[in-house]
Amino acid sequence: MKNFIKAARLRTLPLSISGIIVGAYLGSVDKFSPITKELLDATVNSDRVPLYQSSIFWLAILTTIGFQVLSNFANDYGDGVKGTDDNREGEARMVSSGAITPKQMKTAMIGTTIFTLIVAILLIYVSFGKDNFGYSLLFFGLGIASIVAAIKYTVGKSAYGYSGFGDIFVFVFFGLLAVVGTYFLYTKELNFTIFLPAFTVGLLSTAVLNLNNMRDRVNDEKSGKNTLVVKIGSEFAKYYHYYLVVASFLFALLYVVIKYQSPFQFLFVIAYLPLIKHLLFVYKNKEERLLDGELKKVALSTFLFSILFGLGQIL
Repeated sequence: MKNFIKAARLRTLPLSISGIIVGAYLGSVDKFSPITKELLDATVNSDRVPLYQSSIFWLAILTTIGFQVLSNFANDYGDGVKGTDDNREGEARMVSSGAITPKQMKTAMIGTTIFTLIVAILLIYVSFGKDNFGYSLLFFGLGIASIVAAIKYTVGKSAYGYSGFGDIFVFVFFGLLAVVGTYFLYTKELNFTIFLPAFTVGLLSTAVLNLNNMRDRVNDEKSGKNTLVVKIGSEFAKYYHYYLVVASFLFALLYVVIKYQSPFQFLFVIAYLPLIKHLLFVYKNKEERLLDGELKKVALSTFLFSILFGLGQIL
């Protein structure tokens, strides 16, 4: 059990739920617009259920955690059986180290898939009920797509993580689908402004992946894992990284300018203060293995952004 907990990589979970938090906050605000403090003080029996008491919120969080753990199990399995993790930097992986056999990891992946699908179906039912079959079918399809994407990142001969497409999938699933999808679960409608914070979360999540690939560039290149960093080289990967972080800030700022109501909406800027120091570290870095410690900084900054950005909309 200890080895499976390690394989689940719990430190990745705050990043995975960041988009859910942003989408849930904005969905709650728009559903009960104009928002008042009654949203925070409401009782369970009121129509205005506070975020921490919303069944949609917690089921969405649980579903996303399931997808993330499945992705981590699949990544451990895929890279392990292909030998990619044999000489990797950072913490050891369970399959490549022999702590978990490939067969055991496959079983864990199947169990996680079944559990996540059950929770996802419950989430869809709670959100749409029996009267929105079209929406239910759409989100069930998105759930299946999320499972396939989680597994196919490193598993199989056509694993997209080995062809440089990981960045696109992270942007779409961690950003667009997480934020916009959660928002829709609350409101049953869309507006173009919701895509702005979705871009922010997607770009920051992609920055975490880019850091990971920058750290592993040499080993990935030797193993035939052609990530985007391997394709464009370490120097261009740095410029790409600067763009991801700076652009994420600009999209969040644009949202606040368009939807401005209170100076509290600029709270999210606090989350970017550690990222300034982070970018300076990346700029000066000459040893890619030292980037391992920066992964946690960007992931936690993204999580902090989701909290502060959401709070800024209701204070």
